[in-house]
Amino acid sequence: MNELPLLSALVAVPLIGAVVVASIRREQAAAARWTALAFSGAVAVITALVAVGFDYGPDAPWLQFTESYTWIENWDLSLSWGIDGIALLLVALTAGLTPIAMLAAWRDLDAVKRSVPAFFALILALEAAMLATFLASNVLLFYFFFEAMLVPMYFLIGSYGTGPRRQYAAVKFFLYSLLGGLFMLVAVIALWVNNGGVFDWQTLVEAEPMADGSLQNWLFLGFFLAFAIKAPFFPFHTWLPDAGGAAPAAVAALLVGVMDKIGTFAILRYCIPLFPDATKTFAPWVIGMSVIGVLYAAFVAIGQTDLKRLVAYTSIAHFGFIGIGIFAFTQASATGAVLYMFNHGLATGLLFIVVGFLTFRRGSAQITDYGGAAKTLPLLAGIFLFAGLASLSLPGTAPFISEFLVLFGAFTDNEPVAVLATLGIILAAAYVLWMYQRTMQGDRNPALDEVPAMKRDLTVREKALVAPLVIAILGFGFFPQPLIDAVGPAVDNTLVFITGEPQTAPSDNVPAAEGVSNE
Repeated sequence: MNELPLLSALVAVPLIGAVVVASIRREQAAAARWTALAFSGAVAVITALVAVGFDYGPDAPWLQFTESYTWIENWDLSLSWGIDGIALLLVALTAGLTPIAMLAAWRDLDAVKRSVPAFFALILALEAAMLATFLASNVLLFYFFFEAMLVPMYFLIGSYGTGPRRQYAAVKFFLYSLLGGLFMLVAVIALWVNNGGVFDWQTLVEAEPMADGSLQNWLFLGFFLAFAIKAPFFPFHTWLPDAGGAAPAAVAALLVGVMDKIGTFAILRYCIPLFPDATKTFAPWVIGMSVIGVLYAAFVAIGQTDLKRLVAYTSIAHFGFIGIGIFAFTQASATGAVLYMFNHGLATGLLFIVVGFLTFRRGSAQITDYGGAAKTLPLLAGIFLFAGLASLSLPGTAPFISEFLVLFGAFTDNEPVAVLATLGIILAAAYVLWMYQRTMQGDRNPALDEVPAMKRDLTVREKALVAPLVIAILGFGFFPQPLIDAVGPAVDNTLVFITGEPQTAPSDNVPAAEGVSNE
């Protein structure tokens, strides 16, 4: 199976699908929907083949299913792909969440005069670009797709978004990300020159660390700034509430559920192995930013009146936990950070989709336009509550083990940071339960009785598309060991650049402390 170009297929299939769907006439909306769903389903099948053939053993190569096709030999430009356990989880998240997002947006365009084929073609193009960033093993190839994904997302927000500020939100998202990407481009070029014209990730990782500490610091900052904006970390977060609030709910699920994870994934894949000394130098600053982000975003979320903006702010707080987990540099915290990326995508993706169900029925995302909605929408209200509780990491849901490992690992390294971050859990309970109370409980808003759609509970389609997310959140909540086994070797390989010695993976679900040798 490893001889098949599966990783190339993961990128090529949605790209081909985007071209095919875009060529469908605007009047053939149904054909466009089903064609796009078929291509996205094919991506999910290929991802399953990769997962089955992946070697989860501790002695497996860091990158597997590697492929490389020469493009411009003199400049070391090649189409090079490879996947590790961290990327595998995020590829699976992308492949699973994309068709669910398509189904969630299945009828959202019926009431507006916008092209259905173009919408689903943009979704496929976005999927291809996101997968390529997780799979690229050439630094310049990664940069190309890191920037290319901005284009479909810009149009999805600006052309298909809601509200009078959707164009503003799209431009703000694009400019923020483009600015960060330009800093990264300068750093990529400097890295290429400093390493004798090499872009290959494996070669760069195996090379001796650059002796010039000042240069390493500047290159780290060039990469990190782009990744911090993409994530986003505080104080680079201001584009996300606007973009998440204006984007269609299904698109917001992909934006926050998958695209933002590229920033934190890239820190693990590029910043730590390529610039280990600089990473340690700036770690206290990043942890400080992350703690502030956890508390600040939680407080701001409590005061939000727009459902989608509220969910966007909760994600900023969650990315603070991921930042703490990565830069605490313990095996437990780093494993928790990676699981947080995956599990946050499940929980927040579900939350955005359920919010989309509500706003589609009511025609508004304002919390004050609801109240007592559970009386006529009991099943939707139940899923809404479940998604909210998963988002605040309720025990028994998948995000709980992620948050536990992050805080456990951080506590062994920096007790005050872990204590401050724990306050974010209390605040999360406040904004989630307050959001649910204001929309679903209490006195019923009389205006809801004038909206026939607010009396229709979940349809068969809606039940079918939320069911896999609910099952995954519960399944990995009670049995997270397969996820831990998948990411363990990749986390070990990454942290060795910081600690200088191998790490011991969690055994019997008990996190290991930093610096414990396998020997």
